[in-house]
Amino acid sequence: MTEAERHKLMLDLLRDRPFASVRDLQGVVDASPATIRRDIAKLHATGAVRKVFGGIAAAETGSAEGVTARPFTENQMLGVAAKKAIAREAAALVQDGDALIIHGGSTCYLFALLLANRNVRIYTNSMPLAATLWQNGTCHLTLAGGELYREPGIVYAPHAGPPDFYASKFFLGAQAITPTGMQESHPLVVRETALLLERADEVIVLADSRKFGLRARNPMMPLTRIGTLITDDGLTDANHKMLMDAGIRVIIARRTPDFS
Repeated sequence: MTEAERHKLMLDLLRDRPFASVRDLQGVVDASPATIRRDIAKLHATGAVRKVFGGIAAAETGSAEGVTARPFTENQMLGVAAKKAIAREAAALVQDGDALIIHGGSTCYLFALLLANRNVRIYTNSMPLAATLWQNGTCHLTLAGGELYREPGIVYAPHAGPPDFYASKFFLGAQAITPTGMQESHPLVVRETALLLERADEVIVLADSRKFGLRARNPMMPLTRIGTLITDDGLTDANHKMLMDAGIRVIIARRTPDFS
């Protein structure tokens, strides 16, 4: 099989899914993993696909409002004041004895730090969060099993089902929020979220006001699936109405100098 034929088969596979692992590609391309990785690098260089940890993802649409997934360490540095204010409001919703699912993401990370020494049970797929709670916390911690995907900072098992953990509340962040729902660039985050949604009574989204009006490639969930959304005081009246019309409880976190 020629290189051009391999590239065509790889692109054809991405038409039916947002992400394909090296193992997935081996199923359709008669080549070694090393050859596939070289092909991925070439396709990424041309802009035909996005190279992500463990495989390839469909290229972004190029919309002026579109966003791509930033690494966790980079995202930590953005909108810190708003994120800390949101984290404090989220912590106020937690009661001692609660079982919680906390997704990866920088706002959820700051929120979970406030729970480190509280009497709660936490399930997380976030490697940065798990490492910090292990070193500095006393709460009960359950970590997702699987492989570490460094770009989003999550642990994920491609063929696993929902975890054997049930929570009263599922806290997660958002990359983009639109009238049609939450969107995410990284396909692994979308897959993992779908599994975790089956294991929680209430969904609570932590999203600063910058996330409204952005667009990402993959739909994650409709607005009607969200029970509570916590954001900062930069939320516009139009976006507040959009959330209220979807039946979402909206909590506004006030940014203060204490959270700078």
